[in-house]
Formats: sequence, structure tokens, C-alpha cells
Amino acid sequence: MLELSLTGVKKYMEATQVLENISFEVMTGEKVGIVGVNGSGKSTVLKLIAGIIPMDYYPGYPQTSSYGYDEGFVNLPKDAAVAFLEQTPQFPKGMKVLDILNLAFKEVKEIEREMRAAEEKLKLLKGDSLDKALNRYSGLVQLFETRGGYEQEEKMSRVCTGLKFEDRFLEKDFDELSGGEKTTVMLGKLLMNAPDILLLDEPTNHLDMESIEWLESYLKSYKGIVLIVSHDRYFLDHVVSKIVEIEDMESRTYKGNYSSFAAQKEENMRIQYEHFREQQKDIKNKEKQVANLRDWAMRADNNKFFKRAASIQKKLDKVERIDKPVFERRNMRLDFKAAERSGKETIKASGLSKRYGDKMIFDDADLMIHYGERAALLGPNGSGKTSFLKMLMGEEQPDSGTVELGANVKAAYLPQKIDFADEELTVLECFREGISILEGKAREYLAKFMFYKKSVFKKVKFLSGGERIRLKLAMLLFEDINLLILDEPTNHLDIDSIETLEEALDEFKGTIFFISHDRYFINKMGERVIAVENHSFKSYMGNYDEYRRIQEKKRSKAETAAAKKTKPDQQVPEVNREKELADAQEKVDDLENEIRKLDIILAASQLEHDELYDVYRRKLDLGKELEEVMEKWLKLAE
Repeated sequence: MLELSLTGVKKYMEATQVLENISFEVMTGEKVGIVGVNGSGKSTVLKLIAGIIPMDYYPGYPQTSSYGYDEGFVNLPKDAAVAFLEQTPQFPKGMKVLDILNLAFKEVKEIEREMRAAEEKLKLLKGDSLDKALNRYSGLVQLFETRGGYEQEEKMSRVCTGLKFEDRFLEKDFDELSGGEKTTVMLGKLLMNAPDILLLDEPTNHLDMESIEWLESYLKSYKGIVLIVSHDRYFLDHVVSKIVEIEDMESRTYKGNYSSFAAQKEENMRIQYEHFREQQKDIKNKEKQVANLRDWAMRADNNKFFKRAASIQKKLDKVERIDKPVFERRNMRLDFKAAERSGKETIKASGLSKRYGDKMIFDDADLMIHYGERAALLGPNGSGKTSFLKMLMGEEQPDSGTVELGANVKAAYLPQKIDFADEELTVLECFREGISILEGKAREYLAKFMFYKKSVFKKVKFLSGGERIRLKLAMLLFEDINLLILDEPTNHLDIDSIETLEEALDEFKGTIFFISHDRYFINKMGERVIAVENHSFKSYMGNYDEYRRIQEKKRSKAETAAAKKTKPDQQVPEVNREKELADAQEKVDDLENEIRKLDIILAASQLEHDELYDVYRRKLDLGKELEEVMEKWLKLAE
């Protein structure tokens, strides 16, 4: 069933065209990833669907669920609830995190208030007035249930657990949160609100890996439409079944996840290039024929040759030219100087302890990174990953123990938050500050980092997140280095830039030590995973997938051991198990039938207020009993 479609959408932002021809369809229950370079218009597409960007209606066109733009249409299902993940939400001062999350239940709480008010009125009414009031009350009860009124606590618990919203965090003032924390709270509110069409712009940016994996699981079972703009390729691989790429202001749809899209696109470009070559060959032959015929016509003064040349030229003019595919767009072209090799021990921590107030970060932790290794440091938010890097770079001191670089180590550190000494300087001035290099050579070097022509005169304070990373990398890599220390290097880069960075890092001969939540990046770059566990470091050989397999095995063993410990002598004989399973199934059927009968009674609304309330309470009790029996049935069925 078709739920959402964009047809030939063209959009201008003031005098600048941002979209030319955006067309795609999304069916019920589909999860779609929207990809493209930074500035390609991905977020604009989401905002057009959400109605955040002003709509240019065609004169006289009815303002229903089909909206007209500069050109084209966005068609939404009638009465569909659409929600967009806001990056900078505004709320009245004094609201706590819990207050914001409870806004997701604003509608059901209003219905509940109406139910309570209706119950009070029922006590005072008689006759026809009572019958009408009972009908209204019954409708409210059904609406309350349909809108998930009885699931509020379950939804709140599930989302708070998945996104790690602890009680202390729920009581914080929303205004005091960081930008990332605010976005995560808005994500939680959105998930509990459960709209028909969910629009997510970089939803994984501020989540740790456990929360990202929980979100993946949540979205897989989400019943509505989900559109996701993300540069997290691993996330897209595990959630979406369709990719819409926006390139050169136009869209193209691919079936499958991100990896499938990448393979399809490469194959499509190869085929397009073959067709381009064949067409160019044919065009050149015909152009040569035209030139020869005209030459013969001039020599022989023969109009027949002119006519034949004109006929061939006419056909040539009508040919729809195939564009030559762009295999390599302008992107970072990084290269690394051959630096002196460091000693075998590159990074060393011994007996490391660190705490902030009452919070223990590291307790007698040891770590060794050897020359040439590519090691990823993993751990939940707040576990001390960035603190460790700061101690390694001398920005902070451990409470006890040592953290140090090895002999002859020349390190370059790319922090998560990038600041420059003077934000008023231009890109060129900032790069040249403190080093001796001619302007021409500096501009030539900066071009490798996508700072071309006038862009080198852009002030640092106006740079985007991706541009700040590129400038910082340019400054760091200008020096000879043999150790790269990276803190979330892919956070503000588009997928093309991330892949270029990966290619450049492949050629680096020294040691790479990095923090990242980008599991795709870890899989490509990492040869060893170091996890922060129990205030110490635990080493795992291999990439992220290997680490995850080991973790799943450990979890499975722990669950099996716990099950044996709690039920040592409860092995149910197979015959008894089958009988209990059949009894449980029969009980489930009976309870479901009884609940259905109560639904019919509630809908009919032919009962007195007290009787109606008793029926309603009876339904709730049966619902709880059904959950318990289903739990038993599931355990027996395992």
C-alpha cells in the first residue's frame, strides 16, 4: 500500500536552487535511508515532508494532504501523523527532561482527563442523557486504548532503558542539557509518540553503541514509515531496505541496504561508462562521416553529399547524450609524509587510576599499544574514553599511575570538539600561523583538503563541522607524524568524505589509535578493539564484528548459567512439556475470546455506569492474566 510519495519536487531557497527533481515512493512499514554529500539537500527533503520549510502552494490548489512546491508534489496519507527529529528544540523554561518526554502522551492524557470528567457526569445523569453520556464514555475508552493509553508506562520504561535515561537525568532541567543530550531526549519523545511517518536526521550522532543497537532493534519492529538521513553506514545496513540517493539535486532509488546500494551504484556506473564509450565511438564516426561528406561535396560540387551530411547531422542533433559518469568527485586527497619510526611501545598506561568526584573512571588499569597497530577504543558514554586521550596528550593528569607515549613517537591528535586559537582568522591565515610556508604552496596544500579558490579566505568562525575537521587535519598532517590519535573523526563528515579518509588512513604506515561509534569505520580500520570494562581495559583481537560476536557469546553463556542456577531441578519431561504447552495455548485462546466479548459489551454501552466500570476493570485484569499465560507459553515453547 502506497503511503508517501514525492513527484518531481523542485525547490529554491531564496535565489538558490537546492532541489531539481526529487521523486520516490515509500510503502507502509518501509524503512528508507536518504544519502548524499553534505549540502546535497537531504535534510531539506525531510523538512519538506514534515512541513517545516514553507510550502509554495499552486494558486487555487486545495491545501489537503498533497502539497505543491516550486514544482512537483509531496503526497501524504490523509490524517497521517508526521514527526521530525528536531536538532534545536525550544520549550518553556523550567521544564525537566521527564516533562518533555511526557509531552509524547499529551493526547492520551487529554483523553484520560475527558474520561475522568465523563465518569463524574455519569453519576449525575439519568434516562436519555445517561445513555448519550455512556456512548461518549465508551468511545473515549476505545480511543484511549487505540492511542496507547494503557502502554504509557511500558513505552516510557522501554525508551528510558534503551537510551539510558537514568532517574537523575530525568530530573534535570532541559535547558541545562548539552545540544547532544537535548537531541537524544527529543528522539526518545518521538519514539514514544510513535507517529505514522517518522523522519530522523542523523539520529545516532549522540548515542553510544549500546543505545544505537537498541535503536536499530526498535526501528526494525516499528510499524510506521521511517525515513533516515544518516552517515552511519552500519546503522543503515541493519535498518533500511531501500536507499534514496540525492546527487546533483536529483534522486535515485535503490533496493536494499547501504552495502547493496554501494555495489549497485558501482555496477550502474560501470554499465553507464560502457554505454557512454559506445555512444561516443558512434558519435565520432558519424561526425567524421559528416566532415568527409561535406569535404567531398565541396570538391565535387555535389549537392547529394551535402544532403546526406545534413541528414546524418540532423540525426546526431537528436541523439540523447549519455553523461560520462563521475567516478571520483572532488574530495580530500590526503597523503602522509614518511616519518621516523617510533619504538615498539607506542602508547603505555600502567596502574592508571582516575576519578571525578564520586565517579570512578579508571582503577589500576593497564594498556599497551604497539607500533603499527590500528586499535579502536570502545565504551559507553561517560566511561572515560575521551578522558584517557586527554591524559595521554597531557591535557589532564591521572590520580595515580602513568600514561605516556613511547620513544620517538610523533603524535597528531584530532579532538572531538575542534577549536582554533583565533576564530577571526581566514582558513589560509589559520593554517599558516606559526609555520613558514609561501601562500601559493599553502593554497596548493589546502586544496588537498577541499579548500579551493575563495574558500581559503572564509573565516574560521563560519566553517561547518566537516570543514573544521578538514582544516584541523590539514594542520596536523603537515608535520611528520607516526601516531594518529582520533576522537570520533567521522562525526561531521558525509559518507564520501569518510570513505576518502578511510582510503588515506589505509596508506598510513604508523600507529592509529581512535575512538569511534561508527561501526562501519571500525570494521574497515580496526585490527584490535580495546573496550573500557569495569574501570579497566579489555583487549579483543579483530574488528567490531569479531568483538560483537565475542560479546554475544559471553551474554549467551551468562544467561544459560543464570537459568541453570535459578532452575537446577526443573527439567520438564518432554511429555509433560507438550501437555503444559497445549494447556497454556488453550488458556490463551479462552482469555482472548473473553476479552473480545468484553470489547463488544463496552462498545454497545448498554450498561449502567458502575457495571460499565466493572466490565472495564475485568478487561484489565484479564489482560494482565493473558500476559502471564503468554509468558509461560513462550518459555515452554523455547
